[in-house]
Amino acid sequence: MSGSAPEQLKKWILDRHPEVPDIEPDFDLLENRLIDSLAFVEFMLLVSRLSGEDIDMEDIDIDDFRTLHRIEERYFRAGVL
Repeated sequence: MSGSAPEQLKKWILDRHPEVPDIEPDFDLLENRLIDSLAFVEFMLLVSRLSGEDIDMEDIDIDDFRTLHRIEERYFRAGVL
């Protein structure tokens, strides 16, 4: 995958949902079922790999994965990358 980490996350989602033309930064990924419970772990591992941050399943805040904007704030703007 090439591009910034947030772009790679967006591409990962769009590749799985060809019916979706684009995703706005504040679009709720979970409520709109772009990431379901089956894909969540895979998505979380992708966020972990791209950010370089280990994500403990027992300590996650689901809201940190709700929108691309929130993911970027939590995992990519905190000086992790």
